[in-house]
Amino acid sequence: MTKTKILLAGIAISMAPLAEAVPVTRSIVTTSGAGDIAFKAVIDSFRSDLGGVLNPPGACAPGPCTTGRREINWDAVTLGFSSPNTFPGDFFNGTTGVQPAGRIRGATFSTPGTGFRVSASEFSDEVGFGPAEFDAFSPARMFASMGSNITDVTFSVPGSPGLAATVRGMGVVFADVDYTGSASLEFFNTSGASLGLFPVEGVFPTADGRNSQGSFSFLGVSFDSGERVSRVRIVSGAHGIDGTYTGLDDAVVMDDFIYAEPQAVPEPLTSTLICAGLAGLLAFRRRRST
Repeated sequence: MTKTKILLAGIAISMAPLAEAVPVTRSIVTTSGAGDIAFKAVIDSFRSDLGGVLNPPGACAPGPCTTGRREINWDAVTLGFSSPNTFPGDFFNGTTGVQPAGRIRGATFSTPGTGFRVSASEFSDEVGFGPAEFDAFSPARMFASMGSNITDVTFSVPGSPGLAATVRGMGVVFADVDYTGSASLEFFNTSGASLGLFPVEGVFPTADGRNSQGSFSFLGVSFDSGERVSRVRIVSGAHGIDGTYTGLDDAVVMDDFIYAEPQAVPEPLTSTLICAGLAGLLAFRRRRST
């Protein structure tokens, strides 16, 4: 085998895709309220999947911790950013030395809707019957997108908002998921390719007009085959939380977010440089042969 062929083979090996993702999923639904022991046990299992250690707000800033996880339960959101005021999507993507430590968690939220709200009154400002429908898992605040049922979560190195990061898993506590599949999590890698779409369990198997006031669902997904998650798309029910919601559709709000410690996206692999060098080598060989 010539040197050129050996180099080509080496590049083919170095650029081979990772093994297909085999994610670990943790999923449960309860109608017994926030005190359900089995429900909490599943969440704790997911925390262990991510490394077990909770990195407190501001930990390791301005760089990421090497292990552990982050959590957002919305109770650090001040009154000025709570309903009826709009919640800024970059609230938990603060800069070290600029924002308080509680806002340095490396997560940014976006939506095609009109924005976000964090409510301590079970969204009574947005939906009059909200207190009868939504309960907080970790009192008192909950989170929802306005005018859309879609929330996208992207990650940065905590304390360094301009430094893109990835995680290896994330989980969310949902409130009032009527039927399985009306809420979901979809994970994407740095190339924008989907790593999988995962439905959230509902109280009922299908949409049949029943409701699930006061219930909670949890879904957590972690990847252990080297995949890195740069974005998570959350679909929260069939209708966004706003003045047009009548209760006939399955609207869903969110409470605790749990995700692995965001790690900086590495510099582009040297395969690009290798390819450029190979092109130069081939051109040089052609010149020599002529």
